[in-house]
Amino acid sequence: MKYVYVFACHEDEQALCQLELRTLLGADAVIGARYAVSARRVEPSRSPFLKLRMDVAYEAESLAELASELETLTVRGSTFKVVFAETDTAVTYDRQRSVERELGLGLRGKAEMRRPEQYFAVTELGGRWLFGEGSYGEAVWLQHQQKPQNYSTALGTRLARAVVNIAVPEVAGTRLIDPCCGIGTVLVEAMSMGIDIVGCDINPLAVRGARVNLDHFGMPDVVQIADMRTLVPHGQNQPSYDALILDMPYNLCSVLPEAEKLDMLQTARRLARRAVIITTEEIDPLLTEAGFHIDSRCTVHKGNFSRQIIVCV
Repeated sequence: MKYVYVFACHEDEQALCQLELRTLLGADAVIGARYAVSARRVEPSRSPFLKLRMDVAYEAESLAELASELETLTVRGSTFKVVFAETDTAVTYDRQRSVERELGLGLRGKAEMRRPEQYFAVTELGGRWLFGEGSYGEAVWLQHQQKPQNYSTALGTRLARAVVNIAVPEVAGTRLIDPCCGIGTVLVEAMSMGIDIVGCDINPLAVRGARVNLDHFGMPDVVQIADMRTLVPHGQNQPSYDALILDMPYNLCSVLPEAEKLDMLQTARRLARRAVIITTEEIDPLLTEAGFHIDSRCTVHKGNFSRQIIVCV
């Protein structure tokens, strides 16, 4: 089975979007400027960038040939809608609507523009016409912006959701930890995707805020007050978690000592097999000293402020 995805991102988030999609869709995925083709089936709502997934069921050399093939298609339910998905070439509004009408007229069922029971998508990609069932993504991360507890240095929900996907591409059976969870932005995004996650923070006020936010979204309390460096029992050799997300603490007025940063990274290395480290500073030498291998990375800009997202194994 082949799947075509349509995505959109801001210029400042292109590197993050590319890293997330490569992780979710696999190394064999073909990723263009606004579309991706993959053999992996991912729910569009998982990503803050995916808008539509097409489950390709028909391919043809021409639109007329495609329309002929669709004569055998039976619509599931009583109503449907055909939508044109823009991929590698720009197509005018009028041409998109024309294609939708031409294919829709040949389907067995009733066209419904507002609330159809089934969506179909069509696109022209690489000189071929593709058609299949379409699924739209829901901006779940956007709903999570409206939480009762916030602070200025917390990750945005869009970034947090992408980072969770980079840390945990496969949800089933994966245990995730956020050992400096703050007000729980990463926890909320992970739990909304059904990921098994726990969090802790050394700051009691942050933990209290995280609990308020989790409760606001009807999520269980999975946080504790703890210094992450105390989470690994002495002598433990096997990691307790499959993945870890660590947003390195920073302060505009004071600098965390190098020894303390190294201690945190060494703890992270012992806690999980895979780690996504978020930092505003250059820490590559410390990552190497902590025993990490840098697998991939990107930089996310917001005005004059930049964060590095570093995937370590």
